Amino acid sequence: MFFVFDVESVPDFDFVRTVLDQPADMEEEALLELAAEELARNKSGFLPPMFHRMVSWVGLWIDNSGEPKNKVAWSGEDEKQGLTELIQALSVYKDFGLIHHNGRGFDLPLITYRSLKHGLQLPRRLSHHDIRYRFSRQNIDLVDEFSNYGASSWPKLNHLGQLIGIPFKQTGHGEDVLEMFRAGELSKIEHYCYEDVIATYLIWLYMKYNNGDFTLQHFSQLRDRALQKIKEIQSKP
Repeated sequence: MFFVFDVESVPDFDFVRTVLDQPADMEEEALLELAAEELARNKSGFLPPMFHRMVSWVGLWIDNSGEPKNKVAWSGEDEKQGLTELIQALSVYKDFGLIHHNGRGFDLPLITYRSLKHGLQLPRRLSHHDIRYRFSRQNIDLVDEFSNYGASSWPKLNHLGQLIGIPFKQTGHGEDVLEMFRAGELSKIEHYCYEDVIATYLIWLYMKYNNGDFTLQHFSQLRDRALQKIKEIQSKP
C-alpha cells in the first residue's frame, strides 16, 4: 500500500516570536517580514518546516497497482488532534510506502517537528530504512523523481500539470492558506489540500506509465477516474 498525501500549514507565530525574542503585541505581518530575513533560507522568504504549524492534511491510500482504496483527512485548529489522527491513519498498515511532492523537503520534516513539540510518537515505519533512504522506492518524492535527485531543477506541481495539459491549483494557492485560516475557512483549506493530493496521484500515474510500469489500458483506466475526481473537486466552491 502507498499513502499519497499533502499537508497544509501556516506560520507558528508564537514560536517565531519566541525564537526572535519579539514582543507579544508585534503585528503578524511585521513578524513575518523579520522572520523572512532572519530564519528563511531561500529568496522567497518562505519559512523552514520547524516554524510552521499544521492546519490540514489529506491522504489517499492506493494499492501497489495504483488502485485508490480510501481517503482520510483532517483540518482544524487543534494541531495535536490533527497529528494524532494522522498517526492513527498511518498505523493501519505495517509496511506502507509514501508518495508526495516535496514531502521530504517540507511535509515530513514538519510532521516530525510538530510531533516532537506535542510529545507524540510517530509510527516506526517512518524511521525505517525503506522510508529514510533517499533513493528508496517506498518513499517517492516527485521532485526527486523528475529532477534526477537534484541533477536538474525541481518541478512545481502546477507546471507538471500544465505540461500534460491538466490544470492544477484551481481551488487556491499555497500563499492563500494563511488568509483562509485567518478567515476560519478550514474546510476550504482541506479542499485545496485534496486537490493537491489528486494532482500528485495523477502525476505519479503518468510517471509510472512513462517508466513502463503500467500498461496503456491500466494507466488509462486509473487516469480517467482521477481526472474525473479532480474535475469534481475543482467544480465545488
